[in-house]
Amino acid sequence: MTAETEVLGELRRLRARLPQLTGALAASADGLVLAQDTVDTEAESVAALTAAALGVAQRLAETTGQGGFRELLVRGEHGYVATYAAGASAVLTLLAEPRINVGRLHLEARRSSARIGELVDGALERKEPS
Repeated sequence: MTAETEVLGELRRLRARLPQLTGALAASADGLVLAQDTVDTEAESVAALTAAALGVAQRLAETTGQGGFRELLVRGEHGYVATYAAGASAVLTLLAEPRINVGRLHLEARRSSARIGELVDGALERKEPS
């Protein structure tokens, strides 16, 4: 089983645990889609925008002395966009309905992002020459 398949499985399990999610996307920190479980959204555009927001969020967290980036939550009129660090080189971005329980969103997403980070970082380590 490839890391991409395993990441996609994690996204699907996350969406099953949180029915108010309307989309889930794992991407590299530079904006390349690794896996997606979305219906209406252009994954490549979301991944690119996530990378841009990630750069700003990382700089803001570091500049203000808050340490390394962990998560970013945007609340819009029609729901949420939440982005979580997933290991050293990936991010998890979720789209959610406005009625989602944000505490539950964070709890479940943090678990999934940790798992996705393990999968992606492990795959990258296996690819690097020793």
